[in-house]
Amino acid sequence: MSVRIEKSHVLVVEGKDEQLFFNALINSYKTELNLPDIQILPIGGKSRLPGNLKALVNSPGFTEVISLGIVRDADEDAWAAFQSICSALGSAGLPVPPAPLVSAGSNPSVTVVVLPGDNRPGMLEDVCLAAVQDEPALLCVKQYFECLQNMSLSLPRQISKAMLQVFLASRPEVGKRLGEAALAGYFSLSSDAFGQLREFLKRMSV
Repeated sequence: MSVRIEKSHVLVVEGKDEQLFFNALINSYKTELNLPDIQILPIGGKSRLPGNLKALVNSPGFTEVISLGIVRDADEDAWAAFQSICSALGSAGLPVPPAPLVSAGSNPSVTVVVLPGDNRPGMLEDVCLAAVQDEPALLCVKQYFECLQNMSLSLPRQISKAMLQVFLASRPEVGKRLGEAALAGYFSLSSDAFGQLREFLKRMSV
């Protein structure tokens, strides 16, 4: 990772799609939570976190960072995902939080969130699906996947991603990725489903 740190609060996310999503989220909550300016850095995939954290520590401007937030998906095992982040933080000489949403250290203070939260398996897409549970189109989405099962057709490996893509196909402009959909207002970012992310942003902004 080759980057110049330009803000005192830095948020590390998995990729550019997540960068767009959190840009929308931060802009939505900025006034409500009195958020500072946050620099969002995509690392190009969770497997690159260890090397990129070490590079980040040596980046110009990092000595001015007072808060570092890290977001990643739980995938199949939330605790394993958190431990993987902790290992990468330790190898980079950064503070290691004892648990998600618990900050550790200072200058920088480090806060981690593993999605969808509450030690559950899953990913950011699960949070977004929870935010649209009351949307009529979601019933059609579920019926589509039930139809696939009834036809004995194989379901996608990452079912949450697939369900979200089908849901987004019901919106006025099709073809948007998750981050683009958030920027377009296709999710109600005030939904309780995003409560843990609001708490995360609040904690990493202190």
